[in-house]
Amino acid sequence: MDKMTDLLASYTTSLKFDELPANVVQQAKRMIVDALGCAIGGYHSEPARIARELASTVTSTRPATILVSGHSTSPDMAAFANGVMIRYLDFNDGYTGKEPCHPSDTLAAILSPAEIVHADGKTVLAATVLAYEVFCRLCDAASVRSRGFDHVTLGIIPSGLAAAKVMGLSQKQTAETVNLCIAPNQALFQTRIGDVSMWKGCAFANASRNAVFASLLAERGLTGPSPVFEGVGGFFTAVSGEPFTLEPFGDTGGPFKIMEATIKRFPLGLYSQTVVQAALEVRGSLSRVEDIAHVNVQTLQTAEDIMAGDDEKWHPANRETADHSMPYTVAVALMYGSVEEHHFGEEYLRNPQLLDLGQKVKVSVSEEANRRAPEAMLSTVEVVTTSGDRHSSPEVPYHRGHWKNPMTNQELEEKFRALARDILTPAQVDALLDRLWNLEQVDDIGQVIGMVRV
Repeated sequence: MDKMTDLLASYTTSLKFDELPANVVQQAKRMIVDALGCAIGGYHSEPARIARELASTVTSTRPATILVSGHSTSPDMAAFANGVMIRYLDFNDGYTGKEPCHPSDTLAAILSPAEIVHADGKTVLAATVLAYEVFCRLCDAASVRSRGFDHVTLGIIPSGLAAAKVMGLSQKQTAETVNLCIAPNQALFQTRIGDVSMWKGCAFANASRNAVFASLLAERGLTGPSPVFEGVGGFFTAVSGEPFTLEPFGDTGGPFKIMEATIKRFPLGLYSQTVVQAALEVRGSLSRVEDIAHVNVQTLQTAEDIMAGDDEKWHPANRETADHSMPYTVAVALMYGSVEEHHFGEEYLRNPQLLDLGQKVKVSVSEEANRRAPEAMLSTVEVVTTSGDRHSSPEVPYHRGHWKNPMTNQELEEKFRALARDILTPAQVDALLDRLWNLEQVDDIGQVIGMVRV
């Protein structure tokens, strides 16, 4: 066993719910509320339908539940279907390190194995904190996209650890889960660039599926390639390109990273959150959208690379590309005064006035924004009218929902209710939220999963 695998397995088995600070437990609840709201909101999407239908063809003697539909399937396929729903709207939380990520994607790998072993709410909360802790520290330590790999290549590791945690696996079994997660599962960054496909919302769900599968194999005694990090053909050589170390974990000297996760205000890519907020702030000073001649956006290099770095982002042909297109989402904000899920429908993607406005957006890199990254996502928007007037937003380093500008619990509930209103009744939503805010009192997580049902 290599040192990194030993560290991760040891931390996973030693982390205890009763030793978590109260504010960390509360933050874990907030992130679970947000992720489940996003899952409910993503239920009707085409990728979610496909994932559900495929999962429903599988039966299991240890069945797990697909959220909302209530259908039973195998634990790994339930993780896939649930993960697609969590991720589809691009509305679940985010974290910015050397590598950006969506830590709540790991929840899909927690719920299914937790359900089959009847884990309690405390165990699920501890596994959630664990997943955020490991995922965010991995993203602080290494960037893999420069070598052509997607961030889910890192994300499968905390997903596997969290699955092992809720299943109560030993330290040896947990280490084998890590080995079995890493060696077979390296995802390509092509997922998020160019003409973005439906797979964008499925990539991490697939990592969750594979993480649960790895934990089930390790539970039965299967061993995986080792040393998986330090070996000649291991992660450090093949994926990250160099060794790295992790900063001290939350209960060993460092702050818990879940406290630095960001909740999204808008259903679009993380790096466009501050840009859209800046666009909305400048919109109030405009008399008519038709008078806009140019829109000048200044932001950080990573934001430009991911959200405006290829031709397809300037001509989005589908929802997946549009919600990762800075020109498109800025144009939507300026034209409609908000950016909501329905703004990625066909009637908007084919609106010539909206698309023409997007072509007027120019994106440039601010050295000050680069200096303050990744802690801040500093952005400004300037609108120049046909008469030559200039209207500029204030600097927006932290959008509403950023950990330095957090949403209140009430705002988070409003987001949840808006996402759930077409699926669950108001009474169902009230009961579900009450159970989630008191998750540590739940004896069997299956009770909660059963409440997320149409």
